Amino acid sequence: MNEFELINGAEKFPLIEARDLKQYFNINMGLFKTKPLKAVDGVSFYINEGETLGLVGESGCGKTTVGRTLMNLYKPTAGEILYRGRPILTKHDINEFRKKAAMVFQDPYSSLNPRMTVADIIAEPLDVHRMYKSAEERREKVLELMSHVGLNSEHASRYAHEFSGGQRQRIGIARALAISPDFIVCDEPVSALDVSIQAQVINMFAELQEKMGLSYLFIAHDLLVVRHISHRIAVMYLGKIVEMADAREIYDRPLHPYSKALISAVPIPDPKIARANERIPLGGDIPSPLNAPSGCPFRTRCPYATAACAEAMPEFKEVSSGHFVACHNMDKVN
Repeated sequence: MNEFELINGAEKFPLIEARDLKQYFNINMGLFKTKPLKAVDGVSFYINEGETLGLVGESGCGKTTVGRTLMNLYKPTAGEILYRGRPILTKHDINEFRKKAAMVFQDPYSSLNPRMTVADIIAEPLDVHRMYKSAEERREKVLELMSHVGLNSEHASRYAHEFSGGQRQRIGIARALAISPDFIVCDEPVSALDVSIQAQVINMFAELQEKMGLSYLFIAHDLLVVRHISHRIAVMYLGKIVEMADAREIYDRPLHPYSKALISAVPIPDPKIARANERIPLGGDIPSPLNAPSGCPFRTRCPYATAACAEAMPEFKEVSSGHFVACHNMDKVN
């Protein structure tokens, strides 16, 4: 799935693109037998410059694995990852890509080295890629990055355990910004924070995007957070993307039964509207990725499932401008 523009007769590619991305993990089943756990199973999407793609879904659906595979922390089982239209294949490609891409992790407690000062944590990417000429230049870059994320210069010599959760996440964000990236994978960056701190960090992400032209893959399970920051949203279920559209479109007009159920569960602050809003309960348990259902992965919990749903995975197709859905029975659902 591509979106190209012609500028002065030349193709302009998306910043990041995943084509039929798969990530399988071999699980030991005993007696020398293994079975593939299909954490990500044929995912395709693109992210343009200056854009945020929100990736949502229940825990265990493969969201984090998508982000880590994009960063080549896991080697993809199959499929392609492209940066500005060029495939990332060799070690050299990966090293060059990592000079322009970074990741903010979910847990600000475990993602920072407790033995390193804040200055050394933030400067670690600079050290790895040798992006300074002197100790003074290194120090100036660290202080500049700290000011970008709202940390004081006197914090530089302190250690991570001396900070609150929100401040630790700011340190992680400053570290991600150290290489002046084009693209950042945000892996549930606010889920471990208090609600009041979440708002501050989300607003900071938006300000940094506007100031630096950053692109984000924003992974979360909180739909309100994703709606606030994302331009487009992809809904993931059991290793597959089942719907993708503009953020407002997917909230106002969800077409996949799973998307409808997720959005019906979002709290509404207006009591009158909340009472009128019909909650869509989902029966059954989420199947294991080790024993995923045949055909559509959602069919075991879908009230509209038919025999066709068990036979083949529905095509992920564009049903209106920029709105993609994978469902055999979309006419019944809507």
